[in-house]
Amino acid sequence: MRASHAALGGAGLAAFLALGEAVPRLGLVEEAYFPPTSRIADALAGELGDRAFWAALGDTLTGWALGLAVAVGAGILAGVLVSVVPYLRRATASTIEFLRPIPSVALIPLAVLLYGTELRSVLLLVVYASFWQVLIQVIHGVQDVDPIAEDTARSYGLGTWARIRHVLWPTALPYVMTGVRLAAAVALILAVTAELVIGAPGLGARIAVAQTSQAVPEMYALIVVTGLLGLLINVGARSVERRALAWHQSVRGEVAV
Repeated sequence: MRASHAALGGAGLAAFLALGEAVPRLGLVEEAYFPPTSRIADALAGELGDRAFWAALGDTLTGWALGLAVAVGAGILAGVLVSVVPYLRRATASTIEFLRPIPSVALIPLAVLLYGTELRSVLLLVVYASFWQVLIQVIHGVQDVDPIAEDTARSYGLGTWARIRHVLWPTALPYVMTGVRLAAAVALILAVTAELVIGAPGLGARIAVAQTSQAVPEMYALIVVTGLLGLLINVGARSVERRALAWHQSVRGEVAV
């Protein structure tokens, strides 16, 4: 089954690359705006041999990783705290619903005003966007705890931290892992966006330079790199999720299929 899925995926990718080569060659679009796949591949090979490219890649991954780590830690802590303390849940509900829909890109002027084009500007946007993905999932996970299991734990004399560890956390963990997976993708999007708009060091800034200098194949090559990064991050997050939830029915059923 997996082999057939991989074969179909490979065939689809090959067809897409062939289409990207044929469309500009046939004159359906101008090569100046959409170069053939072969030219993009040559530009990508050139980027891979450039030290500045690897430095930009490192800057992007640094902003992504640091921002994601802060967002996940803060989201889990705040989500558990808000959910466990009923007063906090009621007191923060309206504030959460007000702040959560605000687009992170709307904070770009504030980030530039506070930190300029430094890494901290990227972190501000990445953390803000990713934090809500984790927080909301944690809150939903805690609310999904079986009241009977909670009452049983209380009747056996388990304290607050013991109930969190043995009752709340196993129930909330699938939600947490979903939040982390979503946050990982959002963090990459915001990291590249911040670099592209603000000019902070990274792949986004390199894409902007390629665009303004009319280096179109190089621009597409860098865009391909960001897409591959997103793919690798998603695959890695799903792998971690499967390992962390190996005991859960959703993963066991998926493995069985």
